[in-house]
Amino acid sequence: MLLIAGGTIYDPANGVDGEVADLWIEGGRIVAPPTDPAIKPERTIDARGQVIMPGGIDMHCHIAGPKVSAARLMRPEENHGDNLLHRTAITRGGTLGSVPSTFAAGYKYAGLGYTTAFDAAIPPGGARHAHAEFHDTPCIDKGFYVLAGNNHYLMKALATGDRDQARTFLAWLLSATKAYAPKLVNPAGVEAWKSGGPRVIDSIDQTIEPFDVSPRQIIAGVAQAAEELGLPHAMHLHCNNLGIPGNWETTLASMQALEGRRGHITHIQFHSYGGGGEDEAGLYSCTEPLVDYVNANSNITVDVGQVLFGNTTSMTGDGPLGHFLANLSGKKWFSADAEMESGCGVSPISYKNKSLVNAVQWAIGLEWFLMIDDPWRLALSTDSPNGASFLAYPQLIRLLMDRHYRKELIESCPDKVRERTGLYELDREYTLGEIATVTRAAPARMLGLTQKGHLGVGADADITVYTPDDDRERMFQLPRTVIKGGVVVIDDGELRGPVLGGTHHVRPEFEPDRERPIREWFEDAYSVQWNNYHIAPEEVDDPRETPCAASKPNAT
Repeated sequence: MLLIAGGTIYDPANGVDGEVADLWIEGGRIVAPPTDPAIKPERTIDARGQVIMPGGIDMHCHIAGPKVSAARLMRPEENHGDNLLHRTAITRGGTLGSVPSTFAAGYKYAGLGYTTAFDAAIPPGGARHAHAEFHDTPCIDKGFYVLAGNNHYLMKALATGDRDQARTFLAWLLSATKAYAPKLVNPAGVEAWKSGGPRVIDSIDQTIEPFDVSPRQIIAGVAQAAEELGLPHAMHLHCNNLGIPGNWETTLASMQALEGRRGHITHIQFHSYGGGGEDEAGLYSCTEPLVDYVNANSNITVDVGQVLFGNTTSMTGDGPLGHFLANLSGKKWFSADAEMESGCGVSPISYKNKSLVNAVQWAIGLEWFLMIDDPWRLALSTDSPNGASFLAYPQLIRLLMDRHYRKELIESCPDKVRERTGLYELDREYTLGEIATVTRAAPARMLGLTQKGHLGVGADADITVYTPDDDRERMFQLPRTVIKGGVVVIDDGELRGPVLGGTHHVRPEFEPDRERPIREWFEDAYSVQWNNYHIAPEEVDDPRETPCAASKPNAT
């Protein structure tokens, strides 16, 4: 039994905001204090004067799978000097940079006080690759969202109005890949571009050739299926026309297409742009109408995808976007086609505070944090590494908590940023309780992880202890203690005992006889054998199956 004594606790899920209390841990869980005074802890951590929060949860990042591996190979220039981690008696070696290697990613997440991370875009055919890399990512629990928005079978089912078979297909896909939620990336747009179609769509009601389906049909159909399957996390949506000036209208239409169903809009910063066409010089913020809609519609949650200034790597399941960014920057580029499923693009990218476009992007992300009414429906993210690496989270936290620092950085940007965004006038500062919400409690609630993101009795003993500091960036850069599943992995700021962590997934119910047409189509269309496509239980490290709610056919 472990005791954390006398810490100042921030646990928004249980209404605790800066209360001094003890935490008792046994068997990897938080337990009630013993009633027998004779029971003594095996170890006591003196946390007097320290800040205690649940372990952080990154609900949208890129840490595993084919495109991440491609990015690591593409960036050898990052793998030297301070970006190298050398093997020690208790740790493996690795590389850092914008795309850390597997072991380094786990160590560094723990080193920031994070204990759970979800990869946001794994092609079904790359699921085995992702699970293998999860095996080499220590100190955190993992999971992934499986790409579905450009899957030929799903698009065909929705085009013909066969929502029952679309629901069955999603249930089969999630079960076969041991994934956590369905992910839509530029629905129908990726496969259309691969077939020679345009990169930008005019409307989500546009019928996409050659699939005879519209993005609206896919968004509504998958959102409906997720409701009926009782998935713990809503459909995870990367809207069409990411990064295009004027795309806020597409984003708003995509939100409206949910028609009250749950939906999570990801990296919302990249979808909140005013302007016209592909003329980036005219980019300006359209955060206000979108945040007003989210504030008024509780079925929608978002993560931000904050841009921070510096060098990073763009990687996306949105192949046409990857191609556009590579042409824009003139830098090296990788693209891949996942048969019948999706594509991807990878390219180095730099965000500069002297660039008006980059500065507007930076400001739009911060506007979302500062304008949303309910922080329980927003998660902190940089779409790591797309907006910035997760290693920059402490800087982002400081930007949210320190308006003076924020305004100093605005003043280092081009003057037109103040004309094109409303950031300079926003004086809101996040409290420690709100930081605990957007980095821990809210992501856990959005994901349906009832044992994560809080410090109540029965919760997983994923706990972070920070030393208070007026410089919030320094405070969140190096926690004093991190506990993962009851094991102390960071002690006095040093990595002491890496643990593996589990893999979260779902297994929705579906009628087995409805699998037959999926198999027939698969065997006709794929180069992969059906029996080799499914992930066996033994390929998943410490599987943590999150239950789905009771099946709800025809749910609205």
